[in-house]
Amino acid sequence: MPKTAEFRFYEELNDFLPVDKRKSWLLYDFMGKPTVKDAVESIGVPHTEIDLILVNSKSVTFSYHLKDGDKVSVYPVFESLDISNVTHLREKPLRKPKYILDVQLGKLAKYLRMLGFDTLFENNYDDSEIVKIAKAEKRTILTRDVSILKIKAVTHGYWIRSQKPTEQITEVITRFDLYSNIKPLSRCIACNGIINKTTKESVIHKLQPKTKRYYNEFYQCKSCKKVYWKGSHYYKIKSFAAQLRKRSSQKLTGTGIK
Repeated sequence: MPKTAEFRFYEELNDFLPVDKRKSWLLYDFMGKPTVKDAVESIGVPHTEIDLILVNSKSVTFSYHLKDGDKVSVYPVFESLDISNVTHLREKPLRKPKYILDVQLGKLAKYLRMLGFDTLFENNYDDSEIVKIAKAEKRTILTRDVSILKIKAVTHGYWIRSQKPTEQITEVITRFDLYSNIKPLSRCIACNGIINKTTKESVIHKLQPKTKRYYNEFYQCKSCKKVYWKGSHYYKIKSFAAQLRKRSSQKLTGTGIK
């Protein structure tokens, strides 16, 4: 005989729901004894976005089995509210912010590397490879594909809401509170390697005539050997980083980076 539970999703978890089902109680019909994790993900919300579930006003784990008539309240990660006495469902934050991105986020990967964040990206990664690398290297998955975040092995992940790269980078910096970690031009945009200062003499054979003439301070990627210098692009990145720090509680309307 069919059973019914009621679900209410709070704050940004509503992003995963159809417009007509947001910010209101919705009915969930089921058979047998599904876990609350299976239920919320079948509704469309990935477990990586959830930090607290209350069933009939009591905190439960993902393994709780639904009962007919249950009222389920589902909450995202809490930033300011003290919920230390209830059951947290997310793993503790990773000690060092490191990311792996899916194939739809190549421009975001570039921006993250510009700001100094350890970011893996290949345009031929499939979901299983992304999950395997994330688990092995303790990386957070950033994706535009909700389905990958529903894989049981995924412990740290985030669904990118915006489709615009310049908004996506602001979204990530804000979501993970990375403002104090920004270090422009410490990572190679091309390969994610570490950039170190080098001498002009050691890279002069790689430089164009005007670069040789007008610049004397150079940096080089330890991995792919790409050469960098403080040209106009460098100052655009510095300006972008300054804007992010200044507007830490606001959404950027533009960055000036192209």
